[in-house]
Amino acid sequence: MISGIIRGTVIGAASWLCLAAAPALAKCENIPSGLDAPPPPQNTGRDIVGQELDQIFDQGYMTFGVYEDFPPFSFLKDGAPAGIDVDLGQIIAAEMGLEARFELVQAGENVDNDMRTYLWQHSKLGAPIVNVLMHVPYNIDFACRNEMVVITGQYFEERIAIAYDPVVYPDTPPTPAYFRFDKVAVENDSISDFFLSGAFGGQIRPKIVRVGNPIAAVNEIGQDGVAAAMGPRVQLEYAAGSEYPVSADPIPSFSMGSWTLGVAVHQAYRDLAYSVDDAIGAAIADGRMAKIFAAYGATYTEPER
Repeated sequence: MISGIIRGTVIGAASWLCLAAAPALAKCENIPSGLDAPPPPQNTGRDIVGQELDQIFDQGYMTFGVYEDFPPFSFLKDGAPAGIDVDLGQIIAAEMGLEARFELVQAGENVDNDMRTYLWQHSKLGAPIVNVLMHVPYNIDFACRNEMVVITGQYFEERIAIAYDPVVYPDTPPTPAYFRFDKVAVENDSISDFFLSGAFGGQIRPKIVRVGNPIAAVNEIGQDGVAAAMGPRVQLEYAAGSEYPVSADPIPSFSMGSWTLGVAVHQAYRDLAYSVDDAIGAAIADGRMAKIFAAYGATYTEPER
């Protein structure tokens, strides 16, 4: 199943709702550890996999893991990988004087498993080990829980938004309160689904139309009385195009309405992580990052770094 909080970066609904935003400089000693902490997912074999930075330079290319069927971030176009994360990977590699190669990877049960599978532990199923895994949530609790990787390179802030039919809402964008009376489409088992299901004492629940992903949610607008779709802003904007407006106004009582995305690298290769972070920082500073998002019809929101 590839549904969840963020398509392709599934943490698991319950655990994601527990991840509150934290300052980037927060220390891991503030995170429960030892006997007070739950068993971390990396308590398994620790054979070193991956490549040193010198090996990467010697071979002339670096590999990126991007999630399959995850538009507009990563998908196949004319048989080749395309999307925001692919374009960013090209920039990172070019900044380092390398060729970018991409592995379209499957989303697992959660991101912890994805990082284990694609970054630091050989998979029994033959999954590829990559140098950089794209589209990883940047959160201090999550980072401290996964000591086998470095989560770095914050490149954008995602937030929950609402795409809507301007015929139904000609004056102002709808808020969740409207969905007590109007149908709204969401990705099944996503953060939007959980939020709306519990809002207003469950009054919205009968009006929720659940589909496979945010793109499909937008496509439901205008069908069988569906007036809006709720989900991650970038995906809604990509799907809505010029047909439907998208509102990213703050949603009352929605504590996890926004989050930061970055990349992950094996903890043994911190010099690679530094180089990747520098390349991302340069792309943000000179406007190339915003241009990538604009090319896919999406609004770019710069993260705290």
